[in-house]
Amino acid sequence: MDIDIKGIVVICGNYGSGKTETAVNLAAARKKDGIDVKIADLDLVNPYFRTREARVYLEDIGIEVVLPDKKYMHADLPILTPAVAGIIQQPSELTILDAGGDDAGVTVLAALEDHLSKKEVHMLQVINLFRPFTENVQGCIKIKEEIESSSKMKITGLVSNANLIDETIPEHIYKGYNLLKDISCETGLKIEFITAVSHLIPQLEMDRFTCPILEINRRLNPPWKRV
Repeated sequence: MDIDIKGIVVICGNYGSGKTETAVNLAAARKKDGIDVKIADLDLVNPYFRTREARVYLEDIGIEVVLPDKKYMHADLPILTPAVAGIIQQPSELTILDAGGDDAGVTVLAALEDHLSKKEVHMLQVINLFRPFTENVQGCIKIKEEIESSSKMKITGLVSNANLIDETIPEHIYKGYNLLKDISCETGLKIEFITAVSHLIPQLEMDRFTCPILEINRRLNPPWKRV
């Protein structure tokens, strides 16, 4: 199954969910499908994992990346450029907004409410059940409600990004998918896709899934893994 998602897509999730890695790989995958893609980094909270860290890779494959002004590139300030409003007013076939983690990180979306309210927007909650507060249905729904309250937007779909980084095995992917099914049943939200790092995909039993799988090639590294 292919991921057939277009329009304005906000990627959100709690701290450590892997939403930025998901956003970067979704952008790359859709670009390879022949879709015109733009991505904006709205993550003004997390100093380690940001779309801007993958800027060169994304631009090399023809994706427009919208970032804060250079003088704010390493700041944790709520700086929004006119370019962000611009890509919302004139979106490409797929325009991805990589929002910050947790409810605090998505407050920047409330500042864009006037622009976003005039558009059809998909807001996807990325869930990694191996992170704090999202190991069960109740925790994930609590995070969902907090994000919706702070962003003044409604989450429209779910994504599982179940992983333990280098220790991830197929059983972790299955467990994350099963949790997502339970959340979907409880909330009525659609499962848009799940993720799996590229080397694990050949090991997965595909008949377990009824949704697309986004292949993850890691483009972001924490400071302790950078050379």
